[in-house]
Amino acid sequence: MKIAIIGGHLTPALSVIEHLPKGTDPVYIGRKFALEGDPAYSLEYQVISSRNIPFFPITTGRLQRIITSQTLPSLLKLPGGFMQAYSILSKLKPDVIVGFGGYVSVPIGMVGKLLGIPLVIHEQTLEAGLANRMLAPFAEKICISWESSRKFFPQKKVVLTGNPVVATIFQSSRHHKINRGVLPRLVIVGGSLGSHAINMLIQGCIERLLKQFEVFHQTGDAKEFQDFDQLAKTRDSLGPTLRERYTLTKFIDPQEIVPILESADLVVTRAGINTITTLLLLNKPALIIPLPTSQKNEQQKNAIFLKKHGLGELFNQSIATPEKLFVLITAMMEQRNSYKNTKSTEELTLHTHAVQKIIDTLFYVAKKTS
Repeated sequence: MKIAIIGGHLTPALSVIEHLPKGTDPVYIGRKFALEGDPAYSLEYQVISSRNIPFFPITTGRLQRIITSQTLPSLLKLPGGFMQAYSILSKLKPDVIVGFGGYVSVPIGMVGKLLGIPLVIHEQTLEAGLANRMLAPFAEKICISWESSRKFFPQKKVVLTGNPVVATIFQSSRHHKINRGVLPRLVIVGGSLGSHAINMLIQGCIERLLKQFEVFHQTGDAKEFQDFDQLAKTRDSLGPTLRERYTLTKFIDPQEIVPILESADLVVTRAGINTITTLLLLNKPALIIPLPTSQKNEQQKNAIFLKKHGLGELFNQSIATPEKLFVLITAMMEQRNSYKNTKSTEELTLHTHAVQKIIDTLFYVAKKTS
């Protein structure tokens, strides 16, 4: 059976790909470049290509939440996105399509319906993303990660599966452990695209942090800001002792994110739902800096969800300074053993079989509509 997997949210997509039964033929449709107007390759393109899975790039427009210089060019790409979707799907003729949210999924899902190809979508968030709400009328089944999402979709289509990120956690637990020094370890992750705002806050206090902690920092690779290059220069200007404590990387392979987070005493991160879910299941304390422009304030809600579970503190980007960040990180490090998720066992049970439930749904829909 040929399954077309729509990119955008890589971690759950990769979890499903790596657990498909033998004889399944996965193909991937996604973004070749990380950001509009930026020549840096996307993490999904690099990871999927490295695994020798056929990758079909699509360029389409998105409804941006803030007006930028890319807004009009992005909207003008919408018709071309639907034409590319038609060309790709007509060529591939998959038995079923599965999408994990994100603007790329919209033209693929809608054109798939036009061509008679069944669609399954998966919602990772606590509510419902814009792309999945748009695709709900076209989908045969809608898999959700949390019971709170059910009310946003047609009830007859909904299947509570959990989030397949847990499969990555179990798989990664069999991989190598991260070697670390004697100092407490701070891990900073900005998501697959990185976070310019977090990078600049860290740059403003990195030397003070390194006097107390070992730091692992994932920056992203946006060419517009060149954060990785700037921070590499900062690292190179440090003395040898501090320099050895500072690890920089542009990307983290999804198979490596769990060992890296497991090695942390404290995590500084955005509040994407897959990161939040992973932190909950790993029982890792985190300082959350929600993305201010996230759709329907989604990241703020995710961050509050983590805090209510006893695992995190929120830091408002609008008032953030390197000095305030340093003080908060230091205080949380001192109290890190007091952060605990009391519901980790309950939530682990919810998500444990998510991958298999999603795969079963894909095969059921493909067989039903064949």
